[in-house]
Amino acid sequence: MTLSLNIGNLFNDSSSHALVDELRKRTSEEEILEFEEKFNSKNEKNLHIYICRFLKNRSISRGLASKWLVTMIKNKESKIDTLQKLNY
Repeated sequence: MTLSLNIGNLFNDSSSHALVDELRKRTSEEEILEFEEKFNSKNEKNLHIYICRFLKNRSISRGLASKWLVTMIKNKESKIDTLQKLNY
């Protein structure tokens, strides 16, 4: 039985697996945010889009996806808060 990933032609199967492997390697917040920054600078779509599609297609665990997404969202909120404080 062969499973195909339907992630909107973002990656081929081997690239999808490679990205999931890269996601699993990062455990600390610093590693996650560093990887996100590098990934987003080199790709047309941001990392959170891929993570959400992997999650939808069940090719990544809910726990791993939530860890990544919460880390990225907290970082974005922190940057927004900092900017708002600077503007006041």
